[in-house]
Amino acid sequence: MSAEIVNLRLARKAKARSDKERQAEQNRITFGRTKQEKTLTKALNDKAEKQLDQGRLERTGPSDETDR
Repeated sequence: MSAEIVNLRLARKAKARSDKERQAEQNRITFGRTKQEKTLTKALNDKAEKQLDQGRLERTGPSDETDR
């Protein structure tokens, strides 16, 4: 039986590198949008909000509820 000898310092550094790379990949997915993509998303959100506000009914006052 032969056991593989592992340098713990090198193993820890390799694990730290892989953890950093995994975090970097997650950050690229989460935050890695171009300015054009951010602008498009903002424009679409503004348009949807404007359309929602156009369909809203205006209330003139509290007397509307008591007249019914």
